[in-house]
Amino acid sequence: MRVIILLFSLLFLTSCYETERNCTDFKTGTFDFTYTLDGVEQTTRFTRTENFNIDYHNGKVDSSSVRWINDCEFILKKLHPTSNSEKDAIHMKILSTTQDSYMFEYKLAVKRPNKPLNVEKGIAVKIK
Repeated sequence: MRVIILLFSLLFLTSCYETERNCTDFKTGTFDFTYTLDGVEQTTRFTRTENFNIDYHNGKVDSSSVRWINDCEFILKKLHPTSNSEKDAIHMKILSTTQDSYMFEYKLAVKRPNKPLNVEKGIAVKIK
């Protein structure tokens, strides 16, 4: 009987836990995003306003439009795509936040027929 009460208590306490998401703190600003591509760690800096996202990577500047779905989700669409794959919009979702960073996931906004939907995760650190 004690085990059952303990299990219910544990279940009750863990079901009340909710991940912190202060997404509005990260709608605008300048951020660093570090990722690994082909075994090499790279860092991209980007600046986001309410309507635009400007990426700075390897001496190049790239810009996208930003359309907010809600406080924690938005769609990125490149303004000047250079290939067909860059024409695809990206759906971004903030999963959790800390004081100076947020964890997010991203995927294609529209699923391609007969292709698996690949969801990636990352962490962006706010620097300004």
